[in-house]
Amino acid sequence: MALNIGKEMTALKRMTVPELRRKYADVFGEDTASRHKEFLIRRIVWRVQVNQEGGLSERARQRARELAAESDVRLTAPRPRPVAPGGETTTAPIEFPKDDRLPMPGAIITRRYKDQTIEVRVLPRGFEYEGDIYRTLSAVAKKVTGTHWNGFNFFKLCETGCADGR
Repeated sequence: MALNIGKEMTALKRMTVPELRRKYADVFGEDTASRHKEFLIRRIVWRVQVNQEGGLSERARQRARELAAESDVRLTAPRPRPVAPGGETTTAPIEFPKDDRLPMPGAIITRRYKDQTIEVRVLPRGFEYEGDIYRTLSAVAKKVTGTHWNGFNFFKLCETGCADGR
């Protein structure tokens, strides 16, 4: 099965940092001291891709050994960081106020565009279009048209237009 890097990254971006740290430990077989979300996502995707498609060629490994022999390399592992009392940092999802222009989660928004019917499912946090999840209606409209649109205008969810900045 081919690895879809875009979908893998999208799924990882929805995870919290503690969840990413657990996923990192699963994928690498060791804990990480990092709490940098983007770093964790990139490292996890890299490792998953290496596991799926294979690592460096033997020529690349040999060159890396040559470069390492010419440079100063740390000979001892870094000391483990002390864990703060109470364990890991807890996080809570950010709740965005419900936009009164949107229907309830689970509803389908439809729009005819260039002789095709566009169907978008409203999710509690985003929108689903053709199996992919988008954060905004504008992102869906851009995917459909190839150009930027105000999502509420494109799907005709504004009664008098969205020029009021909403």
